[in-house]
Amino acid sequence: MQQIVDLTKPIKEYPDDPWFMKVKIKHKPHHKAKWLIRLFGLPFKLFPKSFVGWADDTIEKMGVHATTHIDAPWHYTPSLNGEKAKTIEQIPLDICHGEGLVIDMCHKPDFDPITAADIQSFLTENDLELKPGMIVLIKTGRDKLIGTKDYPHRGTGMSAEATRFLIEAGVKVMGIDSWGWDIPLKYQIKKAKQDQNDQLFWEAHLVGQQQEYWHMEQLVNLDALPLSGFKVGVFPLKIVGASAAPARVVAFL
Repeated sequence: MQQIVDLTKPIKEYPDDPWFMKVKIKHKPHHKAKWLIRLFGLPFKLFPKSFVGWADDTIEKMGVHATTHIDAPWHYTPSLNGEKAKTIEQIPLDICHGEGLVIDMCHKPDFDPITAADIQSFLTENDLELKPGMIVLIKTGRDKLIGTKDYPHRGTGMSAEATRFLIEAGVKVMGIDSWGWDIPLKYQIKKAKQDQNDQLFWEAHLVGQQQEYWHMEQLVNLDALPLSGFKVGVFPLKIVGASAAPARVVAFL
């Protein structure tokens, strides 16, 4: 029997999230709809006896990068190889479902970028092989920080060379269970200023300025997966012109 593992962060309000991650959802109770239906023209006496109204909900605030989502090339650059970079509704659906592979980087300390050598060593030690069309999931264990103030500010992340390594192996879709694909944003800024290095900030994302790829951020439950032998499905909302979209990401064991 096939088992489905949900790899998606619940969409709700997290009080400790910073302003740029805030989600606000208004839940409308059943009874509020009764007056709306009356305005539509149905007399109260003709309401079904068991009908108490319908519930409804409005997402009043949610950035496309605020929860489990997949970034489009447009997020990294306005143009790619002489053409306009793809926005999220242009993701080819055939790359949204494929053989999955987990790369366990939980041993990496906060702020220490994941290198191509880290990935290659892990693959060799576990007798694993990257194949074109795979969906590669980077496990850092930092999803355990979701809901805390530390979540956006702690963790490891991908380097430019590691991102390029996956793309050149034929991987078009990849993801991570940290807040972002790179090391934490505040640390990137601190390190760039400290080293006076203009190549450090957003280095992994910016690989997408030369090579088209799509990555997921804020995955969860990667520790529930084996390293291989499963499929992944990731289908983002079809938001026209957007740099990313929330997605329900699942694994099929």
